[in-house]
Amino acid sequence: MRVFLFFFFVATSLSAFEEKVRPILEKSCLKCHGGKKVKGKVDFSRILTEKDADANFELWETVVEVIEAGEMPPEDETPLSEADQKTIIAWYQERSQVGIEAEASVFKPRRLSGPEYRNTLRSLFGFDLEVAVAKAEQTVVSDSSLVLKLLPTDPPGESGFINDTHRARLSPNIWDQYLHLGNAALEKLFSKSSRKQLSDLMGEPLADDWQPDDLSQQQAENLIRNFVPRALRRPVSEEQLSKIFLGITGKEGVELLAATKFELKAILMSPRFLYRGLLMKGEPGRQQAVDQFELAERLSYFLWEDRPDDELTRLAIAGSLGNEKVLNAQVTRMLASPKARSLAGSFGTQWLGINSLDELVGKDPIRHHALKTQATDFLNYLFTEKRPVMELIDSKVTFVNQGTSGFYGKDRQRMKRYPHAKGIERQRTPHQKLELRHAEGRGGLLTMPGILTMNQGPIQRGTWMLRRILGVEIGDPPADTPPIKASPRGKNLTFRERFEAHRSDTSCARCHAKIDPLGFALEGYDQNGQFLLASDRKKNAKQAPRKIDTSGKLPSGEAFETFAELKEILLTKKREPIVRNIVEQTLAYALCRKLVRSDQAVVDALTKDLCENDGTWESLFQQIANSLPFRETIIESVNISHE
Repeated sequence: MRVFLFFFFVATSLSAFEEKVRPILEKSCLKCHGGKKVKGKVDFSRILTEKDADANFELWETVVEVIEAGEMPPEDETPLSEADQKTIIAWYQERSQVGIEAEASVFKPRRLSGPEYRNTLRSLFGFDLEVAVAKAEQTVVSDSSLVLKLLPTDPPGESGFINDTHRARLSPNIWDQYLHLGNAALEKLFSKSSRKQLSDLMGEPLADDWQPDDLSQQQAENLIRNFVPRALRRPVSEEQLSKIFLGITGKEGVELLAATKFELKAILMSPRFLYRGLLMKGEPGRQQAVDQFELAERLSYFLWEDRPDDELTRLAIAGSLGNEKVLNAQVTRMLASPKARSLAGSFGTQWLGINSLDELVGKDPIRHHALKTQATDFLNYLFTEKRPVMELIDSKVTFVNQGTSGFYGKDRQRMKRYPHAKGIERQRTPHQKLELRHAEGRGGLLTMPGILTMNQGPIQRGTWMLRRILGVEIGDPPADTPPIKASPRGKNLTFRERFEAHRSDTSCARCHAKIDPLGFALEGYDQNGQFLLASDRKKNAKQAPRKIDTSGKLPSGEAFETFAELKEILLTKKREPIVRNIVEQTLAYALCRKLVRSDQAVVDALTKDLCENDGTWESLFQQIANSLPFRETIIESVNISHE
């Protein structure tokens, strides 16, 4: 169960950690978990005060768990005394029982991620910057965006998402790429092929024979007047515009064109464009509602990974976006837009690790396209069509094309046929929405062939489900973990039987008790995602199929014989932790940061509502948009001047 369920601390005893717990850690734990030697990514040397302990709240559930299991300290170290064990456990239990009210976080500027920058530039100019790519059905065609080709890939932040760029440095290399991209966008804007986009930004039609050198003073001013507020995502005062107009005043022809491009490029290179929130108005030092334009930005980059459109901006100018009904209506409207596809392509893909498929099946572009887009099409369906959040686990709807149809038995007969292009034996085809009627062992994300392919073997599958679906934090296996031994001579043991000896090690047992039941429940699927236990497969087999053991028992006591029975447990008894994890992941993505203990009240409330009301993804998005951490902030200092 995700650690948010357990702790949210307040200063009930300000020195309890320093006086009672810290000395025990120094005496028994720092040798392996402190300073230069840090095992399992746990560094107690950085946790000096109660405030530090609170900031690392996700750690303490595991600490208590391994202490109670007698796994830490390891056998070759001096064990904790019974009194020390009781001290740590009592401190943890006392702190975990106390709730905490929701509060806003301190505002931290954040650079646009690569996809956000690409989409913002595209919606600002009305066209994309692309590189020429030779396309063929038999080759993998990567994204043709020049922006994503040039900008380095953003690493995931502490939240696990690439939009968490608070600590991402603006390096000289990235700065040079921004300059190149800005120049490329402006050159294309004034080219013949972008005449419509230029006309739209100027607010007037241009004659067919109009040339960039014909740019008039009035046209240049109109272009700047329309471009700047769109780029800065908020209105700009006449005083600010007047200062920009000084750079083009008195010029004409080639000189005016160059000066206009320079002023536009200055905006594109400005931190006010490259960063979010720098122009947010507010009073430093207190918790307050974000201004209307910041709220519009937060919503648009959450749902669209893009700048606010004209309607969001209009509502922000009118001051009505803060109204709950208005905001909910905007969420509904925005989910109906094709731009909402980014929720599946960005949020869903990162959360569930779907990009792992790129490495596994990249050599077969048809298969790669089918497996990856099936999962994202399904997520897009859940996110944008008012589907319950728990339909992620089980659904009567899937998406199938020619590359995935073979996994769905008789149901494939109801598919619409796509004609083959002449001379092309295999081709990528779009997925079709398909109701599952006969397909065995399917339904929901967990049994999609792409998910099973990217997680091959029971340990990888169990670990993925534990982390990504149930939200359980488990560490990486120790570097000295021994390999699984082969079957003894004369015996033909299954992997499961051979694995029993491995997991009997006490240092491995705690995690494997959680991982193994989930992973071995999926043993009925081969490495390509085929369901080996399907009735028609067993009936047509030339020889008796090997016995496959999919039974298991969860650490919490629930036993099952098949994956279908495990799925029923996930939908019922494990509903709350799954929904909680969904809430946490979505909220972290929306806030572009790692969740902190003050977010717990929001997580608790949303989890309870979704569980009790069989809540939908749309409801979750709306409630997050209306939540305190999304709509409020604390500004530590004055932002960049609006002048």
